[in-house]
Amino acid sequence: MANYTAIFEQAEDGTWGGYFPDLATILVNGSTLEEVQENARTGLELWMEDRKEQGLPIPAPVTFVAAFEVAA
Repeated sequence: MANYTAIFEQAEDGTWGGYFPDLATILVNGSTLEEVQENARTGLELWMEDRKEQGLPIPAPVTFVAAFEVAA
C-alpha cells in the first residue's frame, strides 16, 4: 500500500483540476472538488492496473505535502 499525493486546484470558472506530482501522466478534472477527487481515485486505480498488466514498475511516492496555518 502506498500513499500518493494529489494536488487539486480550482479554476477561475469554478471547475477543478488535479494531478499526482509523482505520476505525471494522470490529470483529472471535475465540476466540484468532490468530483475531481473521485476522478483522481479512479484514474489512479486504472493507472495502477494498467502498469501491473503491462509488467511495468510502479514508482514509489516521493512527494509529500504539509499545510501551515499563519496569520494573514
